Amino acid sequence: MTSPARMPLRRDSHHKVVAGVCAGLARRYGLSRRGLRLAFVVSCILPGPQFVAYLVLWVVIPSDRRG
Repeated sequence: MTSPARMPLRRDSHHKVVAGVCAGLARRYGLSRRGLRLAFVVSCILPGPQFVAYLVLWVVIPSDRRG
């Protein structure tokens, strides 16, 4: 039995709000874009490196735009 092909991890340039990181992660893992964004915003209330992680992902994950 073969597993279904998954989308490569790329920032979503069509459904982005800031940089497309949450939209790209949601597309890759089959999650709701709105739900993942809400979870990120709520997590910012807690102490931790959320903004740093977002910035690192912004730099590391390539955009899905061509050219």
